[in-house]
Amino acid sequence: MSQTVYDDAAAAAFQAARELSDDGLDDWRDAIARHLAPRPGMRVLDLGAGTGAWATALTGWYGVRVVAVEPSAAMRARARCPGLVGGHGGALPLGRATVDGAWLSTVVHHLPDLAATARELRRVLRPGAPVLIRSAFPGRHHRIGLFRYWPETIAVLDTWPGVADVRAAFTAAGLRCAALESVPQVTAPSLAAIIASMRREAHSPLMRISDDAYKAGMARLRAAAAVEPGPVVDALDLLVLRADRT
Repeated sequence: MSQTVYDDAAAAAFQAARELSDDGLDDWRDAIARHLAPRPGMRVLDLGAGTGAWATALTGWYGVRVVAVEPSAAMRARARCPGLVGGHGGALPLGRATVDGAWLSTVVHHLPDLAATARELRRVLRPGAPVLIRSAFPGRHHRIGLFRYWPETIAVLDTWPGVADVRAAFTAAGLRCAALESVPQVTAPSLAAIIASMRREAHSPLMRISDDAYKAGMARLRAAAAVEPGPVVDALDLLVLRADRT
C-alpha cells in the first residue's frame, strides 16, 4: 500500500500537477450531487484534503460547509482555502454524528488502517449520511491514462485496496455499499499540457517504479502527444457507502 510522505517539494508537485480545472469536472459535480443531495448549511468532511482543491469546489458548487482534514503540514501550508485542520483517518478531530457526508479523493491507498478509518467515519457521520470515495481501484484502471503510458504502475495499483476490500471494511463499521460508478473528467486540455505540468512526485504509482520505466513512459507520452491533440479524458471510480440509520 502506498503511503506517500508529502514534504514541501512533494506538496508543491501535487499542487502543480494534480489539481483539476472546474471546467473539466461537470460529471463529478453531477455525480456528487446525486449521492450527497447537497443543501445549504450541510456539513461535509473532506478527508485527505491535500491543498484544498476539492474543498473549494464543494463549497462553491453546493454552498455546503466543508471541514477539510489533512495530515500533511506541507499540504496545509499550500492550501487554497482557509481552515484546513490537521488530523488523520484513524482519529478524526470531530464529534460523534456531526457531519452530513464525507468525501475522500484519491486517499484510500494512503490509509494505514482502512478498518479504523471506516469506524471513525461511521462515528462522525449522521445516520444515513454518505461516504463518497473517488479512487482508482485494482482491475478498474483501463480508462486512466497514467496506466497506459506507464504500464509498470499497474503492479503498484494491484497492491492498493480493491473495491471488495473497501466494502468489507466499511460494512463491518456499519456502512452499506450504495453505488459504484465510473465518472469521466477532463484531466487536461491536451497531452502536451500534461507533459508541461508533469511532476513525478505528484503521482504515488510513479514513485514506485524504476527510473528507466519512468523515462520510457515519458517517451510514450511524448509520442502520443505528437498525434493526439485533443483533451485528455480519464475516468475514476466513485464508490458510495451510506451509514446505517440505526
